[in-house]
Amino acid sequence: MVSMRRLVVRGSSTWMGIVVGLVLVAGLTAMLLPLRRHVDEAGFALVLLLPVVVSGVIGASRAAAVTGVVGAAVFSYVFDPPAGEFKVRGIDDILALVVFLTVAVTVGLLVAAESDRRRAAEQRALEVQALYLRNQELAEEAARAQLLERVDEHRAAIMRSVSHDLRTPLATIRAVASDLRAGAAHDERTRDNLLDSVCAEAERLDRIVANLLSMSRIEAGILQPSRQAVDLEELVADRVRRLGRLFEGRTVRVGLAPDLPLVHADYTLLDQLLTNLLENAARHAPVGTEVAITSDWCERGVHIRVVDHGLGVPDEEAEKIFEPFQRGAGSASSGVGLAICRAIAEAHGGSIHVETTPGGGATFVVDLPAVSADAADTGVEHAELDGTHSDGAAAKAARADSVAAVGADPDDAGVGDG
Repeated sequence: MVSMRRLVVRGSSTWMGIVVGLVLVAGLTAMLLPLRRHVDEAGFALVLLLPVVVSGVIGASRAAAVTGVVGAAVFSYVFDPPAGEFKVRGIDDILALVVFLTVAVTVGLLVAAESDRRRAAEQRALEVQALYLRNQELAEEAARAQLLERVDEHRAAIMRSVSHDLRTPLATIRAVASDLRAGAAHDERTRDNLLDSVCAEAERLDRIVANLLSMSRIEAGILQPSRQAVDLEELVADRVRRLGRLFEGRTVRVGLAPDLPLVHADYTLLDQLLTNLLENAARHAPVGTEVAITSDWCERGVHIRVVDHGLGVPDEEAEKIFEPFQRGAGSASSGVGLAICRAIAEAHGGSIHVETTPGGGATFVVDLPAVSADAADTGVEHAELDGTHSDGAAAKAARADSVAAVGADPDDAGVGDG
């Protein structure tokens, strides 16, 4: 198709060059006739070379050759005395005609060849540009296909997560509700345990939905923390108390360094980060082992460590487990919790990584920036004026008591002493 198109274009340009050349020959001849007695033959010959050059540029070599022959004939008939006849009177006339024809055809062919090269170069440039554009289109199509493939993979992963993670709590809630609705006879303790199970599974559903919503915000690039001064000791105590039922049969130890600075973070996001890490530790820690939450100072602010004594994380999976919808060996989670932890940590200018617990297990280490001393003092002054921290020592003591209760009273906190 391309060669046929080139052939048609080339044929059209040849005829166009011949027509333009002949018209120029006729026009110039008409203009030069009145000057025939005042200009010698060499001047007319030079003027008649112009149509040959123009026809060569427009119609290439064939048009130039035809125009050159016609120009030579016109020169001999009109401008070479005696005018009005084709007559060769001697060797001079023969040489003049041959030289004009040779020069005209040679100039026309050279101009036509240069014009052909220019056209070929332009054509190649157009073809290269077309190929480049086509490659760009193919690359964009490939990128769109990859994006759609990733979207499909994430959609399938979300569906697997939803079908797997939501089925268990929903089944528990439905079973308990059906049992209670049927009027089954239970003593008060059993009834309370069933209702506690419903509450626990409802909270689990809430965490799953929160993680999926956070994952969608992360992928959309709209996860923006609303920073404030966060008391890490208070947050950890609250999380351990609320998640106590997850640690049944395990001991939870909280060891926070004294006089920790306030963390400059979004309270809700940091709450979700700790919740995911504690839930992950509860999922992998064997019964009878200890889960520890510790914290101390670091150069950039605060280190938070969540330690379990489970199977641990192989070195080759130490980065992979923080990717969305990636599950470690033997994991039954949705695969989004740790990815959300990394996104939250990085959104705060911090980081998260996993280490091997001495003796076996996984230790997740989170680095978070602390509130500057001036900001912390200002925050405390404002809190005292508002009456929210009127008795800091009593509040800390109450929180310490709540943390100490985890692992000491399985009925209250849902955590055994191992």
